[in-house]
Amino acid sequence: MLMLKKKGYQKSRLFISPANPLSCELIMDPFRRVFQLTIVYLQLVVSFPREVCDMRFIAFGDWGGLPDPPYVTIVQKATADEMGRVAQSTGTDFIINVGDNFYYRGVNDVNDFRFKETFENIFTAPSLANIPWYILAGNHDHLGNVSAQVAYSVVSKRWNFPNLYYELDFKVPNISVSVTILMIDTVVICGNTYEANQPYGPENPQLAREQLQWIQEKLAHSRSDYLIVAGHYPVWSIGQHGPTPCLVAQLRPLLKQYNVTAYISGHDHSLQFIREGEGIAYIVSGSGSFVDSSTINRAKVPSDWLRFYNAEISALGGFVLIRITAEQMFASYRQPYGMVVFQTALPRRTF
Repeated sequence: MLMLKKKGYQKSRLFISPANPLSCELIMDPFRRVFQLTIVYLQLVVSFPREVCDMRFIAFGDWGGLPDPPYVTIVQKATADEMGRVAQSTGTDFIINVGDNFYYRGVNDVNDFRFKETFENIFTAPSLANIPWYILAGNHDHLGNVSAQVAYSVVSKRWNFPNLYYELDFKVPNISVSVTILMIDTVVICGNTYEANQPYGPENPQLAREQLQWIQEKLAHSRSDYLIVAGHYPVWSIGQHGPTPCLVAQLRPLLKQYNVTAYISGHDHSLQFIREGEGIAYIVSGSGSFVDSSTINRAKVPSDWLRFYNAEISALGGFVLIRITAEQMFASYRQPYGMVVFQTALPRRTF
């Protein structure tokens, strides 16, 4: 069971109905009973092959489909299907979405048809239907009506976007592990890119300063066992956009100073794992709708920091499955058709 502080969120693990063979009386012959119990056991293993003392979530971004029919890409559909399979087979408590939710210019209002065509009608697996999605905005979302995306939280039971930046606090029962995720708006901090490769600078410097101050205060006061920050623009990336100088200068020092476990981002349409020695991990998970194989900015990231990179169009996108236990945070990079292409582990914070 996973509990979200303040919202009282919890997810039950298992329910066995009265009709389940586990509740059958001992009236069947021994062979049939052994057979029935074996089937039930296998069903439980397949559906819930997880420890109860952990937390799992999927992190991905840049899944915003297309503005014209069919409003979805092949990559997005394949990624959505694989997310459903993984959530069914391993269990997933929630989704962290790192922006660019609707290509190419966001949505117009809370009734925009894109909510249905690019979100509700695509991520349809039963295993994804009743778990929370925690949303933040990317540069393409800011070209439209971001307030409408915030307002859609009232319309959809799984869409959670309370503000442009906000805090999530979780407790994992039985092992006394705490997890904090700061969902931030890097477009407010750095500005939009429009047609350029890098953001132009904040359109409202005061709002940018206020958010950076909020981030610093939250990081400074956090005593969580795992501390994660999620934003749209990457700090480090070897892809088409590369490192974001604004974040390297203003966010990275805070991540280092306050011993952040990982920074999760998208923007570049690839899967990457970058780690500064034994310090902060940078997870890029931006291939939710498109795949871009560019490594044009490889020279801007120290070679020994880059641990993994994948942007094969034939793999049709992907995402990162995060599992948090008492001792470690595991990151498993998944792609359609059951491919696990990279796995790594990060330690619990120490004070």
